[in-house]
Amino acid sequence: MIRKLSLALADRRRANFSFAKKLVAFSLALSLVGCANLSAQALFSHYSVALQQPHALVAQGEYQQALEQLPDSPDGEILDGMEKGRLSLLSGNLEQSKVALEQADLAATEQQDKAIIQLSKGVDQLGALVTNDNMITYMPPDYELGFLHFYLMLNYLQENDLQGALVEARRANQVQERAKMLREGELRNASKTASKNGIDDNVGAVLSKYPSAGNLLGSVQNGYLFYLSALLYEAEGNLNGAFIDYNRALAVEPENQFIADAAKRVAFRQGRRDELKLLEKKYGKYQRPDSTKGQLVVLNEQGVVNARDFWRLPLWLSDRRGNLEAHTVSLPYYRSHSVAPQRALTVDGQSVKPEQLANVNGMAQNALSEAMPAMSVRQILRVVAKNEMRKSLSENDESGIGNLVVNIFNVLSEQPDTRSWQTLPESAGVYSGFYSKGQHTVNADGQSINVTIESGKTTLVWLSRQGGQVVHWQGILGGI
Repeated sequence: MIRKLSLALADRRRANFSFAKKLVAFSLALSLVGCANLSAQALFSHYSVALQQPHALVAQGEYQQALEQLPDSPDGEILDGMEKGRLSLLSGNLEQSKVALEQADLAATEQQDKAIIQLSKGVDQLGALVTNDNMITYMPPDYELGFLHFYLMLNYLQENDLQGALVEARRANQVQERAKMLREGELRNASKTASKNGIDDNVGAVLSKYPSAGNLLGSVQNGYLFYLSALLYEAEGNLNGAFIDYNRALAVEPENQFIADAAKRVAFRQGRRDELKLLEKKYGKYQRPDSTKGQLVVLNEQGVVNARDFWRLPLWLSDRRGNLEAHTVSLPYYRSHSVAPQRALTVDGQSVKPEQLANVNGMAQNALSEAMPAMSVRQILRVVAKNEMRKSLSENDESGIGNLVVNIFNVLSEQPDTRSWQTLPESAGVYSGFYSKGQHTVNADGQSINVTIESGKTTLVWLSRQGGQVVHWQGILGGI
């Protein structure tokens, strides 16, 4: 009798253990559904950890090593292509850079063409409710898409293809507008989901504690992109397009005298007397350049954009029985969105200082702040789903083994979504001036760059400065 009872208990334990294994296996399988970007990094770690070494190497100016240290685990064609494209450009491999950026561009375009499916989240959302946001296909914010096309513009310029660069300038505006539309749609979707599930107050509690990027226009729009596109329009002879984009850049960085001087120059050339008077009132009298001289424009990138950190916040939620329980949510955040002042350089031995065009740290912070409502909704629903799954298991598992395994899985898989384009510069600025025809020397961080100035034309010099290293390119554009 005792033996039969022992066997029965053993059979029951095996059944319970089998049930626990099946439920855990089901949970794991559910998390894998539709996750094309699945990796152990995404499931049990997060992107900033994987990019820690490459990010540090870029800051030191070790571009090739950073490229070689990019993680093998895929994080999607878009993010992988952007990281590889930027690092290949810094490493001097123009062909590889263009291929990687074009692949990212193609994937991003296909993603935006599926806007309705992406907004609904579909199967991706199902997997994320059991694992974490890293299982959702990465959707780059509009500022990253702007930089994607900016670096494609640079690639075309290095191939002396002005028209190709201008096509990218026009596309940059289009994709950023579409990205903005998708972001607004996701925000509406998140609001509806929060209301439907009765978690509005919980989402509000999370957002009330979240750091803000402020209301700076420079955190939303890219003055760097506007300035370069305006410069290219001017070189092409499209003065109307140039005037529009110089003024867009000036709206982003209203204290930038170099942008103001360019806007005044185009206003004068177009005969825009009223606009010129308004510009002169704020930025000083227009000084017409000597026709025997040429313009030198230096685009100065420096530093490396901040990587997302993770932030844990206590959260109280009621379970299905009305009991109040303490939980913890993991969300990404940035420690700071400030940037260092633009570093000086010299032209023919005379010190000059670029003025800021873009605070990339601020743009990254703002994009994350805008994504935070949807992230918070998913995070809170995930906490609820995981907790209910654990409780259901406990009711049918006397051994406690399955409950333990699910608890461990829940803790390990609760990872913040720290994905972002982490090899971008911290900031970008511009210096411009008029110089006599002939050879001149630009010196940045101890590295001398010989430049050629032609009368009535613009010599464009692009610099990227990290850790005392300077990557540069120069080319001569059309008339001014």
